[in-house]
Amino acid sequence: MALRKISFSLIIRYLVALLIALLVLVPLAMTVFGGLKSTGDLLSNPIGWPDRFHWENFDGILQSASFWLQMRNSLFVMLASALGVVLLASMPAFIFARTAFRGREIIFNFFTIGLLFPLAVAILPLYISLRQLLLIDSHWGIILPQIAFGLPGTILILRGFFAGLPQEIEDAAYIDGCTTVGFFWHVALPLVRPALAAVFVLAMVGSWNAFFLPLLVLNKENLWTLPLGILRFQGQWGTDWARILAFVSLTLIPTIGFYFFAERHIVTGLTAGAVKG
Repeated sequence: MALRKISFSLIIRYLVALLIALLVLVPLAMTVFGGLKSTGDLLSNPIGWPDRFHWENFDGILQSASFWLQMRNSLFVMLASALGVVLLASMPAFIFARTAFRGREIIFNFFTIGLLFPLAVAILPLYISLRQLLLIDSHWGIILPQIAFGLPGTILILRGFFAGLPQEIEDAAYIDGCTTVGFFWHVALPLVRPALAAVFVLAMVGSWNAFFLPLLVLNKENLWTLPLGILRFQGQWGTDWARILAFVSLTLIPTIGFYFFAERHIVTGLTAGAVKG
């Protein structure tokens, strides 16, 4: 009876995992195969097999200078945003976790309130502020807001990891003459490296896929990031949907590569919890 229950439980788990995998993989496959069709074939047969593979959709994009310029812009914005989020969030997260002072929880709750305000809610005052700071048509007009809106969640995650560091490690570091800043840089950060890698990759992916903020901030085409490149295939009289799907397929490759490269760090960083002493 126990064996039957275990077998039935495993079957249910595999079925749920298969369903979730299909929910993720089917849209990806449709995007790739849609990019291999002509627009007419795509509109008449959106989910069927292509009558002929139109590799020129991908080839034309890869040979376009604007694609590689947008790739460079996206890489710069992504790396600057991710580095800024991790660097600026790790310091207050460490203070909130390892330092006791009056009003600590109130200040920490003030940071976490930022999770309740997504970018779309604050877009009007944000746009006015960016215009006053002369950051319209500047990549920093995207980087700085992405860092600001990425801080609350990152601080919340990193605080738990810093709090999980054994007190004995900190005491031993201070006995050896280490200062608080030295303990943070040379001991705490290396110990929570999986968590840092996890939040870094998540910040990278979020920045890479950002569309709304770059759409409002960047008016010059030479400053566009990859998500804005889709606008090149929308005209006054029609939209080249096949080229758009081919373009989207190519932009997915770096994000999928980021995930597979850092999969172990993401899983470990978000599930490991406290460091065992």
